[in-house]
Amino acid sequence: MRQPSVIARRVAAASVSLVVAAGAAACGPKDSDAGSGGDSTPHKGGTLTVLNSEPQTDFDPARLYTSGGGNVPSLVFRTLTTRNRENGAAGAKVVPDLATDTGRPNKDATVWTYTLKKGLKYEDGTPITSADIKYGIERSFAPELSGGAPYLRDWLVGAAGYQGPYKDKKGLSAIETPDARTIVFHLDKPEGEFPFLATQTQFTPVPKSKDTGTKYEQHPVSSGPYKVVKNENDGEHLLLERNTYWSADDQRNAYPDTVDVRSGLDSSVINQRLSASQGADAAAVTTDTNLGPAELAKVSGDKDLAARVGTGHFGYTNYIAFNPTVKPFDNPKVRQAIAYAVDRSSVVNAAGGSALAEPATTFLPDQKSFGYTPYDPFPAGASGNPAKAKELLAQAGYQNGLTITLTHSNAKDFETSPEIATAVQDALKKAGITVKLQGLEDNDYRDTIHSVKTEPGFFLAHWGADWPSGGPFLAPIFDGRQIVKDGANFNTGLLNDKSVNDEIDAINKLTDLDAAAKRWGALDKKIGAQALVVPLFHPVYKRLYGKDVKNIVISDWTGVLDISQVAVK
Repeated sequence: MRQPSVIARRVAAASVSLVVAAGAAACGPKDSDAGSGGDSTPHKGGTLTVLNSEPQTDFDPARLYTSGGGNVPSLVFRTLTTRNRENGAAGAKVVPDLATDTGRPNKDATVWTYTLKKGLKYEDGTPITSADIKYGIERSFAPELSGGAPYLRDWLVGAAGYQGPYKDKKGLSAIETPDARTIVFHLDKPEGEFPFLATQTQFTPVPKSKDTGTKYEQHPVSSGPYKVVKNENDGEHLLLERNTYWSADDQRNAYPDTVDVRSGLDSSVINQRLSASQGADAAAVTTDTNLGPAELAKVSGDKDLAARVGTGHFGYTNYIAFNPTVKPFDNPKVRQAIAYAVDRSSVVNAAGGSALAEPATTFLPDQKSFGYTPYDPFPAGASGNPAKAKELLAQAGYQNGLTITLTHSNAKDFETSPEIATAVQDALKKAGITVKLQGLEDNDYRDTIHSVKTEPGFFLAHWGADWPSGGPFLAPIFDGRQIVKDGANFNTGLLNDKSVNDEIDAINKLTDLDAAAKRWGALDKKIGAQALVVPLFHPVYKRLYGKDVKNIVISDWTGVLDISQVAVK
């Protein structure tokens, strides 16, 4: 998921709230206090209501941009692998779903083989085959079904120009299905993290005979515990009921009989309804609406409400970005001076306080799965070091200070918004740096900062991972080969360092993910010394759930309450 307001490196990108609404991976609560909602014994039955602000649009596995299979999507779509449905760090692991294991690589991780479990069936009782998974992937290449993660086009041999099965009946030769239970993927280069990619909904089986193209989202054929019985206004109201042919799997408990997803609601209304917990709202959750600072203060003062707050972390970093082709940011000492001048305590307060934000000095999030390695290349304490900043400015030739412009979004997201920009402005003033603020409407802001032609020299940005690893966190931002000159570019520092690129390739060859994580952490530290970004904070998510919701599970993969685990009766 990438960038939290813009979830992907290539504007594949809906906002993270959209991905989370989709249950994908972007923001949400990790379990620091996950529990059973008051009753330790979950029961089957009842209706779970989901109250969201963003509609679950494009409910087609080809078009969804998810991680770990998503949240709402994961109730209908099973994939080769999925996320481990456990609390905290244990939930950051990839586990088998339709497949018997997480994949068997050849020696250099350029060929991955999967075997399907026996007895898998769709909602109509017909068997799920490897050919259905191949077809599901192929249709995700069709231009009319775009929107999903871009990796398959990049990774599969000969896939770059493929236009999907509607135009090219031959299909992708890079995917082989030697029998009904075996599927083999041939990759352009080693990819040790292919099991993570296989959690994306593009790996959902789709029976060719039931494919209705762009209309498929109205009634996609279920391979999961629930089937779609109603999809109104492009996902604004989704009604899911049990799939009687679902083969109970190791990951989804699927306790409720019915899941009723209602979207397009104002965030304040969602929190009011969850707080009141009246009628059907007593058995309700949200997958995309956080408590704001004022709401959290109210909730914290109420013992009963406080007991119904899920707390979580998703792999996500808010930071200052520099364009080193724009003066004076071409001078490393100027960038370093700003890093020393930043007052992270004031930034955290602007983001809602320590309950909603944690100060960051590393680009990688503070989680083992990402390879987090503690470091601070420009140690300035919690409140900044304006004296050191002035010293560096003098060395850069700005003894009398300088005036610069900070571009930010006007969206009230407490991330790249005016509150954060003002906190940065105030801190830099103490170091003799006058900061003029340039606020842009959200769409203009995204278009401006993600174009090489218009990228400003100094702006606020953020990034969220497509899966819990350093790879999809560091590569899009710092791999020189991912600089996009005529499209959506996320390598904001325009870094094209051969040693960095080579290390990314070397780590990608590793199938030992623990060993890879250590290398990602070391690379993060190496890049951090160049001051191309200034990490500010990692968000913390606080979300209410209804008083009758039980069995709360919140992992470090998604950071949100996992609705495949909850019970309401």
